[in-house]
Amino acid sequence: MNAESRATASGSAAIQVDRLSRRTFLASMGSLVVSVAFAAEPAGMGGQSRKSSAGSPAAMYRPNAWVTIGADDFVTVISPASEMGQGVKTSLPLLVAEEMDADWNKVRILQAPADAKVFGNPNFGGLQITGGSQTTRGYYQKLRLVGAQTRKVILTSAATLMRVPIGELSTEPNIVVHAASGRRLSYGEIAKAMRLPAQIATVTVADLKLPATWRYIGKSMPRVDIPSKVDGSAQFGIDVQLPGMLYGAVARSPVQDERIEALDDAEARATPGLVKIVRLPYGVGVIADTFWAAQKARNALKVRWSSNSRARAYTSDQVLAEFQAIANNLDRPGVTIAKRGDVAAAFQRAARVVTANYSSDHVYHATMEPMNATALVSPEGVQTWGPFQAQTLVQLDASKAAGTTPDKVSVTTMLLGGGFGRKGEADFAIDAVLLAKEVPGRAVKVIWTREDDVRHGKYRPLEAQHVQVALDARGAIVGWRHRLVADSIFARTVPSQFAKAGGLDHPVTEGIDLNYNIDNLLGEYIREDRGVDVGFWRSVGPGYTKFAVECMLDEVAASTAADPLQLRLKLLGADASAYRVVKTVAEMADWGRKREGTALGLAYSDAFGAHCAQIAEVALDHDSGQIQVHNVWCTIDPGVPIQPENIVAQMESGIIHGLSHALLEKLSLVNGEVQESNFNSYRVMRLSEIPDIHVQVLASPTSAPGGIGEVGLPPVGPAVANGIAALTGGVRLRRYPFVPDRVLAALKARNG
Repeated sequence: MNAESRATASGSAAIQVDRLSRRTFLASMGSLVVSVAFAAEPAGMGGQSRKSSAGSPAAMYRPNAWVTIGADDFVTVISPASEMGQGVKTSLPLLVAEEMDADWNKVRILQAPADAKVFGNPNFGGLQITGGSQTTRGYYQKLRLVGAQTRKVILTSAATLMRVPIGELSTEPNIVVHAASGRRLSYGEIAKAMRLPAQIATVTVADLKLPATWRYIGKSMPRVDIPSKVDGSAQFGIDVQLPGMLYGAVARSPVQDERIEALDDAEARATPGLVKIVRLPYGVGVIADTFWAAQKARNALKVRWSSNSRARAYTSDQVLAEFQAIANNLDRPGVTIAKRGDVAAAFQRAARVVTANYSSDHVYHATMEPMNATALVSPEGVQTWGPFQAQTLVQLDASKAAGTTPDKVSVTTMLLGGGFGRKGEADFAIDAVLLAKEVPGRAVKVIWTREDDVRHGKYRPLEAQHVQVALDARGAIVGWRHRLVADSIFARTVPSQFAKAGGLDHPVTEGIDLNYNIDNLLGEYIREDRGVDVGFWRSVGPGYTKFAVECMLDEVAASTAADPLQLRLKLLGADASAYRVVKTVAEMADWGRKREGTALGLAYSDAFGAHCAQIAEVALDHDSGQIQVHNVWCTIDPGVPIQPENIVAQMESGIIHGLSHALLEKLSLVNGEVQESNFNSYRVMRLSEIPDIHVQVLASPTSAPGGIGEVGLPPVGPAVANGIAALTGGVRLRRYPFVPDRVLAALKARNG
C-alpha cells in the first residue's frame, strides 16, 4: 500500500472565540483529587503510555484536573477520549503539551476516568463519548486553552520563585526562562517548590500560539499507543485480569425482544466450574470459574423463547423492498432534513428529471475485539473495566442495573480493539454488572463470542433512498429532491433529542444537506420502525447518503454528456477547499488518461467537517461479476492537520473499511433471525484484496480541525460504482454491497 502525505497551507474560516476563565479553571480543579486517584489503571493493565519516575503525591504540582507535574520534571496529561486505533491518545494530550510548552519526551498520558463534568466532550453536550468524528472537533479549542492556562499558572509560580515580573519570563519545553538574568527553572523545579498561585488569570483564544510557532501541532509525532501494541504489552478490554475473577456468558433469544417461556438448566448445572445460573430481563446468564466453563454451561441450557416479537416479521430483502416503495411514494410526507429554495417550482419548470433509487443492507461492525466487559459490585459501588466508547452511558446504565447512583460507578476505559460505534452501546457492560451483582465482591468478566457479536449487534440501518434531479434545457441542475427511509438510532438511544428534533435523526440522515451549489434542495426522512434495533456504525448516514449523491451526480453527468469532474468543479466553485481537493485528486490520478481494461470513478464528501475526494481505478470480470479495485487516490483537507501521518493512516483505514462494506459486507435477517454467524459467512475484505492507496493531505492550518476517523469511508463506494459505470458504458450499481450476483444482474439488465 502506497501512502503519500504532503501538507500545504491556505487560509480558511477563523476559529470560534472562546475563553477559559478563572472560575471554569478552578471548577475543574474541584474534581482534581478524584480525577488523579481514578486515572491510574490497576497494576499490570497498562494505565500509562509513558513511564515516569514520579515522586510521591506530595511532590506533585497540580495546576488543574488535566495536568500534573512531578518534581522529576515529568508531565502527566489526562486523555479524555477512548483510543480505538484512531490516535487520540496522542493527538489530544499533544494539544495541551503544545500550549503549555511541555517537553513531549517528558510527557506521560493517563486515560481519563468517567467524569463528564470535567472530561466531557463539548460537542456531545458535555457527555463523555467518543464517536461521530467529534473528538478532535470537540476538544481542540478546550484542550489548547487548558494548556495555555497551565502555562500561565507555571509562569506565575516561576515569577514568584524568581522574584521578577511575569512579563519578563518566557518558556521553552519544560523550562521557564528569565532572559535578562539568564536564569532558568525547569518545570520540575517549579513543581518541587509547590507554589501554586492564589489568582489565576483568564485565558482566551488570543493567548493561544500562532501556527507559525507550533512545535507539535501539524508535525507527525509518533503515536504513544503503538509501541505497546507492537511488543504485546498493550491492554485491551479483553485482557483485563483481576484477582478471583469469574467469567460470564449470556444466552439470548435468536429474535430480538423475546422472553423466556421455559428453562431446563439440568444439563448446564452439571458443568464443572459452574458457579451460578441467573435469569436476566433479556435472557439467561451463567457464571463460572473459566471462560470455557461459562460457554459450555450456556450452550447446555435448553430455553423455549416466546414467539410474539414484532421482529418475527422482519426479513431484510422484503423490508428493503417496502422501504423503497415508501421512499418512492411522493405523497407520503417526511421530516425535513434540509430545504433550500422552491423545489416544487423548480421541478414544475424543469426540462427533464433524472430519477434513481439507492439502497443498502445491514452491516455488522466486525471489530477484531468482540464485545466484553468486567464488573465488580460491592456495597461501596460498582467498578467496571472495558473497551468503552461512551463512559457516561456506562455509568448511567450500570447504576440502574446495580440499583445505585451514577456517582457510585467507576469506569476504567481500556484500549479498544476496534469500536466503529458498536462500543458506544452499554449492553455488554450491563451483562457484566448484572452477573457481578449476583456474586458481590467478586469480579465477573463477560466476553461475547464472535457468534454472539454477529447475531446480537446493533447494525447500521437498512435504508432506501429515492433521488430526483431537475434539469433545465441546458442540462444544468435546478432542483434536487432526496428521500430516505430507515429506522432511527436516536429514537432508541436518545429519545428526548429525537423528539426535540421533531423526529429527525441526524446520524441516520447526515450527508443529504449538500454543499454543492444547488439553489433548490429538499431532503426528507421517513422513519420505519420494524422491531429490530439499529445503531451507530462508522460514518453512519454519509456512508450511504454520499453513495446516492455522488452516483446521482454521475448519472446526471452521463445524461447531459458532461465530464463528472468538471460537473463537480462547477458545483463547488464557491467552496475553495472543496474545489481544491477535487481538482488535486484528479491530478493525482491523471484523470484524463485512457486506461486499458480499467476505468476511473470519482466521488467527493463534505461529511464530518472535512473535505475528501477520492478516485478509484476499477476492473471487472464480466463472467463472474467480480470487481477488482487496483488503486484509490485520496485527497483530504481536514482543516488544521494535527497529526498528518496519522491522518494518512486514518484515510487508508476508512478506504479499506468502505471498500469492504461496498463490495462484500451484508448482514441478512429472515423472520427476525440473523443468518450470518462468523467470518466464514460474514465476508470482510482480506489483505490480498486491498488496492494501492495514495493519500495527500491538504492543510488549512488557520481553520478549525474537521473529523478524520470516519471521513475516508463515504466517497470510496460511489467512486467504485462510478468507475464501473464508466468501464461498462453505463451499468449502474445502486445497492450496497456490489456482490457478484448483483453486478451480473445489472450487466444483464443493461444488455437487455
